[in-house]
Amino acid sequence: MDHRPLGRTGIAVSELTLGAMMLGGAGNPDHDEAVRLVHRALDAGITTIDTADVYSGGESEEIVGRALAGGRRDGVVLATKVGLPFDADPNHRGGSRRWVVQSVEASLRRLRTDWIDLYQVHRLDPATDVDETLGALSDLVAQGKVRAVGASTVPASEIVEAQWTAERRGRERFRTEQPPYSLLVRGVETDVLPTCLRHGMGVLTYSPLAGGWLTGRYRTGQDAPASRRAGRFPARYDLSSPTGRRKLEAADALADLAAEAGLTLVEMAIAFVLRHPAVSTAIIGPRTLEHLESQLTAADVELPEDLLDRIDAVVPPGTTLDPADAMSTSPALTAAARRR
Repeated sequence: MDHRPLGRTGIAVSELTLGAMMLGGAGNPDHDEAVRLVHRALDAGITTIDTADVYSGGESEEIVGRALAGGRRDGVVLATKVGLPFDADPNHRGGSRRWVVQSVEASLRRLRTDWIDLYQVHRLDPATDVDETLGALSDLVAQGKVRAVGASTVPASEIVEAQWTAERRGRERFRTEQPPYSLLVRGVETDVLPTCLRHGMGVLTYSPLAGGWLTGRYRTGQDAPASRRAGRFPARYDLSSPTGRRKLEAADALADLAAEAGLTLVEMAIAFVLRHPAVSTAIIGPRTLEHLESQLTAADVELPEDLLDRIDAVVPPGTTLDPADAMSTSPALTAAARRR
């Protein structure tokens, strides 16, 4: 598998990154099988793994740590995240120095490692000054516990604000961004991806299969497949809603394009994400070995220009069919902030 630069960090990452969100109780609770999945990904040439403290309440990090024990840690670029609510404690979340310092120690223990290659803020905390967060992250880099820092699902304006803050205050800057990006969720092409290019940031995209919509299981005339995501976010999987119907029509058209090109929809979807010049690596999140095998082949796919043009005709550049899939809303647009 080919490798690409992670922005200007000097770190090289595999074109595909193993996302570990589905490892543990939230996806695959069988630890032995999950470890085998990690090992298969490593054997296939994937050298980058992305997890988070909140995935299955730390269970994902524990599985990854177990899988990398015994000498496999040095060959892996290991990324994890902090910031989403870990439990009911109001101080076990966000970007405060108190929580960042506490959380990184717990992640290091669960991952069975002395350092984290990329430590990411899962979401910027509107209740915390970004300088407070960057200051804590800068100390972790100076201490050698973290090699580089990044963020996830941050609007372009806040990416720029964080870059300015780091420059003016002498902090470590966010070196990477992790946005959702897929054939159905192309909004980041408008501003986030160009902003990352301008600032020399690496980009690790997540959800290239649009939360399951691009697996080939969502087709007109078929019942909606049962999934945990649909249970958690029913509005995003309502096939009778206007946005649901638009996504279903697009999924049908894209599946037809893939078949005409001799590809699976999964292969075309992941290959499309990798085609953007800002993208360093695409995070895939398989729950089973079968899922992993179906996604590995995408790294070898080259999409011709005429196929890209036909894709653009189905979902125009910069378009996200369902705004809820963007996963990022300016704090100023939340319901609480709009109250008069």
